[in-house]
Amino acid sequence: MSDGHTGERAMAALTAPPVLDFHVRLAPRPGARERLLSTLEDCGLERAVVCAGGTIDLDRLSRQLIQGGHVETDADNDAVLQACAGTGGRLVPFFFANPHRSPGHYRDRAAEFRGLEISPAVHGVSLTDSGVTELVGIAAEFGHPVYVVCLDRRGAGVADLVDLARRFPQVNFVLGHSGIGNIDFYALTLIQDEPNILLETSGGYTCVAEAALSRLGAGRVLFGSEYPLQHPAVELAKFQAIRIPPDQWRQVAWDNAHRLLGEEKW
Repeated sequence: MSDGHTGERAMAALTAPPVLDFHVRLAPRPGARERLLSTLEDCGLERAVVCAGGTIDLDRLSRQLIQGGHVETDADNDAVLQACAGTGGRLVPFFFANPHRSPGHYRDRAAEFRGLEISPAVHGVSLTDSGVTELVGIAAEFGHPVYVVCLDRRGAGVADLVDLARRFPQVNFVLGHSGIGNIDFYALTLIQDEPNILLETSGGYTCVAEAALSRLGAGRVLFGSEYPLQHPAVELAKFQAIRIPPDQWRQVAWDNAHRLLGEEKW
């Protein structure tokens, strides 16, 4: 019979490095970069995809999620670039687009970034909007994956993301936060037959992560935390709890992300 320590070591091995956190945020605040790097170190995470944070006050965001509304504020993409500079690729910058602005703003900066985020939750622009279509077209030109936060709202749902992904089969899309809410099995059904849509698992219940591995396969699931709103240790514990096989964990935590970034040999 194994002792408790042996069991703990076995569970830890299931989520052993290397790990790339595919979704963290960085707000333009003093010390934010240092806190992020320290957290990655504490959790044994080797790399992270970084998107701008602090674009909207969290109280307002939570109200918008329920009642609707939007902001037209630009994310601080320059702060993200500055934070990622000099990290030897450990921090990977994504451009957080503002669809209220001309898509040319993204085109002019796209070469500096590695991917694109579009969030109807923040900016309120539907995925059917012509400006969003133009943004995705630019992402296709630069080989950028597109991270999307969907809502239970007309034009911003997972079905709308599916329609967008079908228009751009050459683009890899990432459905953020396990879909809508924390128990979105329906999202898995909608994206199951869409090979260019992957699922990032932050926020969802363990049952959704298990179902994603079963229905989509480990090759279409990405580990993410939504730091600093969620601590990476919590999201790592989710995969420890479901006892994901080490070969699947390697795909979820490392290989899939590097494939999307075009860095299979990193």
